[in-house]
Amino acid sequence: MNILSLTAGAAQMYCGSCLRDNSLAAEFIRMGHQVSLIPVYTPTRTDTANQSNGDRILFGGISVWLQQNSALFRHLPRFLDNIWDSRWALNAASRRSISVDPQFLGSMTVAMLEGDGGPIAREFTKLEEFLSNTPRPDVINLPNSLLIAMARSIRRVYDGPIVCTLQGEDLFLDHLSEPWRSRALDLIHSQVRGVDAFVSISAGYSRLMADLLGIPPAKIHTVPVGVDPSLFKEARPGETFRIGYLARIAPEKGLHLLCEAWNIFRQHCSDACELHAAGYLAPEHHAYLEHLRKTPGLHWHGELDLAAKGDYLAGLHAFCVPAVYDDPKALYVLEAFSSAVPVVAPRRMALAEHIDACGGGILTEPDNARALADAFLQLARDPAAARALGLRGREGVARCRSLRRMADNTLEVYRAL
Repeated sequence: MNILSLTAGAAQMYCGSCLRDNSLAAEFIRMGHQVSLIPVYTPTRTDTANQSNGDRILFGGISVWLQQNSALFRHLPRFLDNIWDSRWALNAASRRSISVDPQFLGSMTVAMLEGDGGPIAREFTKLEEFLSNTPRPDVINLPNSLLIAMARSIRRVYDGPIVCTLQGEDLFLDHLSEPWRSRALDLIHSQVRGVDAFVSISAGYSRLMADLLGIPPAKIHTVPVGVDPSLFKEARPGETFRIGYLARIAPEKGLHLLCEAWNIFRQHCSDACELHAAGYLAPEHHAYLEHLRKTPGLHWHGELDLAAKGDYLAGLHAFCVPAVYDDPKALYVLEAFSSAVPVVAPRRMALAEHIDACGGGILTEPDNARALADAFLQLARDPAAARALGLRGREGVARCRSLRRMADNTLEVYRAL
């Protein structure tokens, strides 16, 4: 099968969606399929070999920003776009922090969703030209519903199936201020018909997005995320009981709740214990982390690449990212399972779905620090049972949350179209 897959770059951040898209493309290639993985906005940053194609970047972030903010840049000679859309220019721009101003994000989101009828129509023309000069793929996959306006332009030059992945954009939409949020949702609703099928990354997310975006449930196919457990070493922790967190540092991921649970746990744990945290830290969350770093016994590791991630997880007795929202992806749970580390997690969307499917964890009431602490005590007081729980999670990933399983299920959707 010849697959053209777009992936939304997240500048210098390790983004769960980028990691998923890149891993899926790599698995398709290993299976013998032809894949073109094309970044949108910026180059992607991945922790395994990057599968994206050469220097081709669609809707370069600099061009989009310039055209959205000034009519002058909508009519300049095309060769200037080639400079701004180059990988080196976008990499240089990506080293600066991305604005999180609600009005900026809102206007950019709406401009993208207005498609060829909005201020960045020039970029949609460039998309059509690119596809017209590309060998016809069997399927084209959009990375999220915020880019659904591409479907209309794609239809002008392509008669095959268009698929759109649903993988966490509701959180972004919820952070938009009005009137941008309502306008964005209206624009997505109006363009659902232009997509042949949607692939959602968890069952709960399929239900949520069907309601939020007005997608007919029959058009949504649930394909849980998967990982390659062979990339992770089996945990061999030392004597000191270590609890670990590995995810983006942001309030919605719940590190503050974990610190609260840790303070309860260490008062009742008679043995030596430590709390460890690592992950990407955006500039706007520096103050959040600095406050939490005052927690006694907390060790901060910063951002980790794949090798460092493997070493970090292998030294843990328990893993926890107590998200305070319904996380639809929760790749971090599968990475901990792959290291045979038992997971403590709130009963929320993908966290619960992964644990229910794979075993390997303890589910607690959401937003309840004491329930988390009680689960940690349960693991600390019975090391043999904790070890067995972790191994069950590793086996569960190989059985039902592997990268190959995700690829097979995705191909099933493509072939049905």
